[in-house]
Amino acid sequence: MKGFATLAVIAALAAKASAHYVWPQLIVNGANTTSWQYVRWVLTSSMDSLLGSDAFGFHRSQSNNWQDLNPLTDVSSVDVRCYDSEESGTSSTMSVAAGSTIGFTVSGNPANLYHPGVLNVYMAKAPDGTDVADWDGSGNVWFKVYEISAVTDGGSTITFPATGMPQVTFPIPSETPSGQYLIRIEHIALHVASSFGGAQFYIACGQVEVTGGGSGTPGPLVQFPGEYTGNEPGILLDIYYPIPATYTQPGPAVWPAA
Repeated sequence: MKGFATLAVIAALAAKASAHYVWPQLIVNGANTTSWQYVRWVLTSSMDSLLGSDAFGFHRSQSNNWQDLNPLTDVSSVDVRCYDSEESGTSSTMSVAAGSTIGFTVSGNPANLYHPGVLNVYMAKAPDGTDVADWDGSGNVWFKVYEISAVTDGGSTITFPATGMPQVTFPIPSETPSGQYLIRIEHIALHVASSFGGAQFYIACGQVEVTGGGSGTPGPLVQFPGEYTGNEPGILLDIYYPIPATYTQPGPAVWPAA
């Protein structure tokens, strides 16, 4: 009976994680780094809490990312920053050059951005004298450097170019000042976003040290939580009927404007 109950729990968790995903690897110079080496671990898994951290022989650092792929839905939670409140201070910091291209890989069931939705990438510079590994990203410090929005045609169709991507790459603006940064990626899945709290946020933060930086002034600066209320027209909407005639990307404008 105990074995049957365990299998039932496994089946329930597998169904719960279906079509969900995480961002385990940083991509630097075209190469994937080790999973969770430079990306902060996400929230502790339901599998750990129900079956124990060493269930199935997995080390806890594996099971709490590969068994629980659940998104965040409460944008007022502190986890809207990096989804790491249970597992902070676990990652190393990767050196990257300003102007270079980096990215994140997708892992899940399946291993791509399965749900229709939009994508944003933010950066935040750690205060001078503070190691980014010890920093929580609080305050008005986040600026957007990349986005993939929806495509509309006045109400006939709406498409989501990010759908199906197995990885996302983007440039570190050459104007970015040198220093240590959190890089926050979010995919906002909109397939059940017609009611408040229905949008699903798939979030991760990488830790980098930008070298050879420029003298730009990133902005506008926003904070998490705080930037989203959940009522934004790009977060609370029905993408199926009536089909939106236009789409408003959540968050500030991309920096730099050019």
